[in-house]
Amino acid sequence: MPEEVIGQVSDFFAHPVVAGIQLTGTLKAGDSIHIKGHTTDLEFTVESMQIDNANVTEARAGDAIGIKVSERVRRGDTVYKVS
Repeated sequence: MPEEVIGQVSDFFAHPVVAGIQLTGTLKAGDSIHIKGHTTDLEFTVESMQIDNANVTEARAGDAIGIKVSERVRRGDTVYKVS
């Protein structure tokens, strides 16, 4: 499946398990993403995301978002949108 780079992990929080992502592309709830890094390889569908603790359904390049993840991701991991 083709993948497009849409951002990078900027932060990780263990409780709750949330990744902070700095976007370079657009992302909508329901999109499938792939987070890939040196020791990270995680693919899932975005169920919800937040900007400044407010739920949003769409985010654009330049936005810093938070999304729930199922396992640890690392700062600098690349975020791809799977189409």
